[in-house]
Amino acid sequence: MLTYNLEHGGARPLYEQLYEAIKADILSGAIRGGEKLPSKRLLAEHLNISKITVETAYQQLLAEGYLTVREKVGFFAEEITPVQPAPEAEPAAWAPTPEPEPSARQFPSSVWSRLMRRVLLDHGDVLLQSLPGPGLPELRSAIARELRRSRGMTVSPSQILIGSGAEYFYNILIQLLGRNRCYGLESPGHQKIAAVCHANEVPVTPITLDGSGVCPTALRNSGADVLHLSPSHQFPTGIVTPVRRRQELLSWVAEGEDRWLIEDDYDAEFRFSGRPIPTLQSLDRIGRIIYMNTFSRTIAPSLRISYLVLPPRLMEDYEKRLGFYSCTVPATEQLTLALFLSEGYFEKHLNRMRKHYGTLRGRLLEGIRASQARAEIFEEDAGLHFILRTGSMPDPEAFCAALSVSGLRVSHLPRYYIGSPDPAACRSFVIDYGNLEEQEIPAVLRRLEDLIPRK
Repeated sequence: MLTYNLEHGGARPLYEQLYEAIKADILSGAIRGGEKLPSKRLLAEHLNISKITVETAYQQLLAEGYLTVREKVGFFAEEITPVQPAPEAEPAAWAPTPEPEPSARQFPSSVWSRLMRRVLLDHGDVLLQSLPGPGLPELRSAIARELRRSRGMTVSPSQILIGSGAEYFYNILIQLLGRNRCYGLESPGHQKIAAVCHANEVPVTPITLDGSGVCPTALRNSGADVLHLSPSHQFPTGIVTPVRRRQELLSWVAEGEDRWLIEDDYDAEFRFSGRPIPTLQSLDRIGRIIYMNTFSRTIAPSLRISYLVLPPRLMEDYEKRLGFYSCTVPATEQLTLALFLSEGYFEKHLNRMRKHYGTLRGRLLEGIRASQARAEIFEEDAGLHFILRTGSMPDPEAFCAALSVSGLRVSHLPRYYIGSPDPAACRSFVIDYGNLEEQEIPAVLRRLEDLIPRK
């Protein structure tokens, strides 16, 4: 029987302590791959904790891929192979497609304007000076603290670059990593990244996905040197990459002398059950993971503040070769965001957003499942979008236009492929509900039943 010393009444919840302890045993081999874990009732009685505590810990381990479940049998440990560090090495046009974004109505305007007034009053001298190229130290430090708190990442503020959007950073990365490399992109995936690569005349290869994300066999056969992926909530499929697949991807990057993996932590903040999925960067032991994220989806689309976390070796290279670049984000917005993060407003804002969108998403999905429309839903209880697959093939343009007038943004899934889409994709649509109001849901459901054949 599993025995752990859990601290009752401690700073961390009991379920989180149990989750960490079991995960550590799986990673160390103390719990072998394929080994059956105790039932929730037995483990709860043995550890003198509630059954719901065990249930919550097991569900988080299941979401991250450390456990599998067999119906009416129980929970089993996955086989996780630790990644061995590699030896240190010597130092087509695709049209952009819509991406989900939060409603501007959720923007914390009163808090933001109050903080901005403080910045104008207290930092007038800073606002008139030249900005450091990587960004202001106040914001870089605040982001480093936030990453530690929310994503379990230990990074130095000196590793962080501030910039105005993922497209800006991708142009920087192509210059930094080189135009002679082959860039592997998820297909389906972010077409804007493919467009940036095409504009820079760098070779791109599509990497197919399976139920766990990027397919390792396809990746190894692609000839890619750099892989861009969104493991915490892939866009547009919504796939969450489990830990076993993450370890395989880390093995791939360690096998090459100078391979790199760009982790776009897309939609990681909008997970509506359990804890956020840990980042690949937090598992990196060889310094080959480049991490990027943005505040455009969590605060407001118009707030063009993104950030890049570079491994120390790559940051040194950036400073030597590209340190002449000026920061593209105004000082006023950087200092306001630094206060928003440091004083806890961002955490409170995210909690409100999760509650709002969790309720909205739940009612919309419940209504679609209960409706007479013949359609399937593919989602991972996360993000501001999901996939709707229709029972028959509607006219894509007419279908998207008819649903979009109801407060949704709808796009045809094949638009996100590089090359030929999967046949099932032709009957699939990306549903972005970020701007939907709850009172609009009945009209959406009625329109769906009119557009899709009934069950």
